[in-house]
Amino acid sequence: MSKLTIDVVSDVVCPWCYVGKRNLEAAIAMRPDLDVEVRYRPFQLDATIPAEGVDRTQYMVRKFGSLDRLEDAHHRLEQMGGERNIHFDFAAIQRSPNTLDAHRLIRWAALVGKQPEVKERLMSLYFEHGADIGERKVLLDVAEAKGLDRAAVSQMFEDGTDIAAVQTEIEQAQAMGVSGAPFFILAGKYGVSGAQSVEAMLSAIDEAAKTASA
Repeated sequence: MSKLTIDVVSDVVCPWCYVGKRNLEAAIAMRPDLDVEVRYRPFQLDATIPAEGVDRTQYMVRKFGSLDRLEDAHHRLEQMGGERNIHFDFAAIQRSPNTLDAHRLIRWAALVGKQPEVKERLMSLYFEHGADIGERKVLLDVAEAKGLDRAAVSQMFEDGTDIAAVQTEIEQAQAMGVSGAPFFILAGKYGVSGAQSVEAMLSAIDEAAKTASA
């Protein structure tokens, strides 16, 4: 059977992307005989956030219009996350970071077969522990913990390696019509938008698998 590729266009500070990631993983687990390769592609919900980040509460209240609306959204996400063993702790998050460097690290992790682990760790640190994943030290700690060379990664950060490549990938996704995250591209042709249920993802996987094996 041919390999089924699933490209996941998402941002590491997108809670729906975290839920969508877990739903996708649950769906894939229900098809153990399928050869599936998941590839994480970059997307920035807000590329205008400065490198040092901004106060998250103020930023999110501006985005949602009021603290009550923000808390309502958090409550819904906490319920959904609980179903997928995600323990959202929004109160612990102090900064909304610029995620460009995080996406660069995720890109480099793919070169050594560690992309899923790095993606998962970054999202867990941010949403469950309130870590500032815009900080280089946090990113370097993740890189080292997942088996990447800390010194080499640090040098690539300093050298500006792959900034343009990540930005180009984001632009390509936007040119394809991706306007939000998460967005899933199965077998290079089937698009699924949003944090769909496990059942919906399973249906999409089954449909795409037919094409992949044809």
